Amino acid sequence: MSSIQYRVVVAKKDERTAGPDDAEITITVPLVDAAADGFDPTVAFMRGKLKAAGHTGRILDALKSGEAKAAIADIVAAI
Repeated sequence: MSSIQYRVVVAKKDERTAGPDDAEITITVPLVDAAADGFDPTVAFMRGKLKAAGHTGRILDALKSGEAKAAIADIVAAI
């Protein structure tokens, strides 16, 4: 199973992260998008607002399962 690091970009050079630094997959989204009402990571990914690097199948699995949404929501709640 691949490890994933989630990043929420608060401002230039200010990112809040969850997950290991040596993760095989990195998912990055701006705070303004992640904190919006009705935020859906899958829609954000399709619109190009959520950026992801790594194995595409595993990225899509994380989006579909709700894992990405929960992890991003936890980061946003902590800000």
